[in-house]
Amino acid sequence: MPHTLIVLIGPTGVGKTELSLSIAEKYQTCIVSSDSRQLYADLKIGTAAPTPDQLARVPHHFVGTLKLTDYYSAAQYESEVMAKLEELFQEKDVVVLTGGSMMYVDAICKGIDDIPTVDKETRELMIKKYEKEGLEHLCAELKLMDPEYYNIVDLKNPKRVIHALEICYMTGKTYTSFRTRSTKERPFRIIKIGLTRDREELYDRINRRVDEMMKEGLLEEAKSVYEYKHLNSLNTVGYKEMFQYLDGEWTLDFAIEKVKQNSRIYSRKQMTWFKRDTDITWFHPDQQEEIMNHINNLLS
Repeated sequence: MPHTLIVLIGPTGVGKTELSLSIAEKYQTCIVSSDSRQLYADLKIGTAAPTPDQLARVPHHFVGTLKLTDYYSAAQYESEVMAKLEELFQEKDVVVLTGGSMMYVDAICKGIDDIPTVDKETRELMIKKYEKEGLEHLCAELKLMDPEYYNIVDLKNPKRVIHALEICYMTGKTYTSFRTRSTKERPFRIIKIGLTRDREELYDRINRRVDEMMKEGLLEEAKSVYEYKHLNSLNTVGYKEMFQYLDGEWTLDFAIEKVKQNSRIYSRKQMTWFKRDTDITWFHPDQQEEIMNHINNLLS
């Protein structure tokens, strides 16, 4: 059997976790997380990180490995996961990759552009500029320095805007000039399984999951990391709404409703991204037997 990476993807709340465990158990293998926030050790409840019981069932990689203050990028993720997969495939024929972070999934399946690593001085300079001058000013700078990227970037996403400017400042070239968008060859086969539900069904699951997170202690978790709320790692659905409550700007009930709303919006963004990928075979999570048969047929 050639080495195979089974990639299980889908929107937040669709039901990836349980199925990923079942697939990993069937093939006696491990799970590599492609969730950019489950990497942070202090963000367990709000990211729906694997529970101790789930971690005991199946070994996981790239879960709870970072501090909130650690700088991390999709390029680092690609490099570290590729090295880990090379190690894992020495012992296993199959590995499962699962998570909803679209960029991280693409980093492994397609590779991302070889963009220079930003040095510490430039990173600190841009963080200070952001804190002092604000996102609107940085967007205006980006429009001057790299108008092509300015026209396509999410101008409300400070991480994307800041990173593009970091590259412009550090290299003297546009960020666009490093974006080749070429797909890298991988030394293993990739099987992509997508999970989907009717919108009403998915939204109901998302709403109930947020209620469950509140019962599990999402507010207390947000309080425990409140002093770091300015960090990009906490510019995350679930935490930023709780911070609005803790700042006295929203009532708790309103903050909870905003978590649900923003989670639903994020699920739509995920599906828009994933549906561009024609390599994904889509199933309802309840079609576990069909999913297993599909994987078996491709592996045989």
